[in-house]
Order: sequence, then C-alpha cells, then structure tokens
Amino acid sequence: MGVDIHWLSSDDFTAPDRAAEILSSYHGLLVPGGFGVRGVDGMVEAIRHARVSGLPFFGICLGMQTAIIEFARNVCGLEDSHSSEFAPECDNAVISLMESQQHVTDMGGTMRLGAYPARLTRGSRVAEAYGVAEISERHRHRYEVSNKYRDLFVENGLRLSGVSPDGQLVEIIEYPPHPWFIGCQFHPELKSRPMRAHPLFAGFISSAVKVKRQRREATPTFAEAGD
Repeated sequence: MGVDIHWLSSDDFTAPDRAAEILSSYHGLLVPGGFGVRGVDGMVEAIRHARVSGLPFFGICLGMQTAIIEFARNVCGLEDSHSSEFAPECDNAVISLMESQQHVTDMGGTMRLGAYPARLTRGSRVAEAYGVAEISERHRHRYEVSNKYRDLFVENGLRLSGVSPDGQLVEIIEYPPHPWFIGCQFHPELKSRPMRAHPLFAGFISSAVKVKRQRREATPTFAEAGD
C-alpha cells in the first residue's frame, strides 16, 4: 500500500467552510515546518477542521505552533492569540521567544539548532509510538510554546506529552480525545529513512490508513445501495 501525497495551499482554507470541503476526500493532514506569516490563518483553519472532525493530524515545527494557536483561539477562548513572530503586539502570544532570548540581537543566538533530548509522558500516544521514555530529536527553530499558557492548555484538554528534561520547553503536544492529533517542535523527517520510518510518521500513516478503511466499510456497495 502506497501513500499519495497532495500539496495544498493554506491560502485556500481561509474562506468559510472551505476546510471541510477541501479535506473531505483526505485521510490525514500534515502541516510541515516553515517561516513567515503567509498562510498561517489558513493553516489554523485546516487544523481546526482536523481537530473537530477526527481527521488524523501531524504538525511539525510551525505545524505544531499553528496547532497551539488554533487550540488557544477555538478551545481556550483566546481569540486574539498568535505567535509573537507574526504579531508582536498581540495580547496573547502563545508562541514566543523564551525570556532568556528576548534581548538577543544576533538572530543566530536565538536559534535552537541540533539535537536536544525530551522526556515523554507515560501513557501518551507518543510514548507508545517511540517505545522509550526519553528521546533525542533534531531542531531548527527560534520560537517556543509560551510557558505562561501551559496550565490553561492542560486545563482545556491538551497534553504536553514531551518536554525538555528540565521541564522548561514543550517538545510534543497531543489531544487525547482525538484518534491522532500530534504536534512536535522538532523535525522528525531528519531521522526518518525509506526502510525505517520515524515512529511519529509511522503512527500518523497508520492512523490515516484506519480512517480510509473505516470510510470504505461505511460506504455501501452498489448492490447494497440498490436494495
């Protein structure tokens, strides 16, 4: 069984009800990493649809950050939430530079680059996917989930399923009521191989395959439809 990958422009999702229309024929949504504000609102809308519809979702780096923004706006009620990278003056910057980085003027000095460890929450989907309690993954980003809002996210049902060993940085999130809604701050594609898929990619594809099978089983055959 192969995987058909379709690239979709996030700009197409900003019109009302477009997300449901566009994604109705897909079995999973992956929002990858990137830089810049263009298309972020469309990403947020696509992620909202995946969260409420049960469509398997996997967010990588910026994909996780936009998932945090969507959750803050539509579940936590912080309608003006955003990333300080894109909206420096917003009242609720749920994605921002760490306090220690706020006054660093050398952009290279604020980049978290290379391999960093993370501890996984026991019983989480990611712990089950990895099969270990601690991981090391490669990073390339500048902004982080703001610790100011972590308690609010948890109170509203989000699980911070991977954090740095000192507990200060959110590395992985998941939404337990959802079949597969996971975001990671790092880049798992850098450790994935053709014959040895990264655990998170393998889990995402497996969940998408389940959705495809469920839809196929729920669709009546021609003979059944004519009965």
